[in-house]
Amino acid sequence: MSGQLPLLWLADFILVVHVLFVLFVVCGLLAIYLGYALNWQWVRNRYFRLAHLAAIAIVVLQAWLGVICPLTTWEMALRDAAGEATYAGSFIQHWLQQLLYYSAPDWVFVLLYTVFGSLVLASWWLVRPNPKVSAQGK
Repeated sequence: MSGQLPLLWLADFILVVHVLFVLFVVCGLLAIYLGYALNWQWVRNRYFRLAHLAAIAIVVLQAWLGVICPLTTWEMALRDAAGEATYAGSFIQHWLQQLLYYSAPDWVFVLLYTVFGSLVLASWWLVRPNPKVSAQGK
């Protein structure tokens, strides 16, 4: 069991990273629209917005192509290598799994991700990012 423990810790770490990625995508969009209403300038940061757009673009592209998220694949491979078939494990693992993984037909996920991605794309016109700043800060 002691040889399997590092694999399970790594799988739990990947699960945490996965949840943080989801939170970045979901909370990022909420922050953009809320920031617009409250005049928060940081939501117009071009690097934040590009990272946010890229994150949801990856999710939508994977959904349309029917590709399973690499984080999910890696996590499951580690759990399998450790001899663990289910998420019955650590506290963090149990609760984060409840937040991240749920069952529905594939078309539901494709539709949800596409609609959400469309909202992120629309935010580029509704809450415009700041134009790129030159090296001199002008």
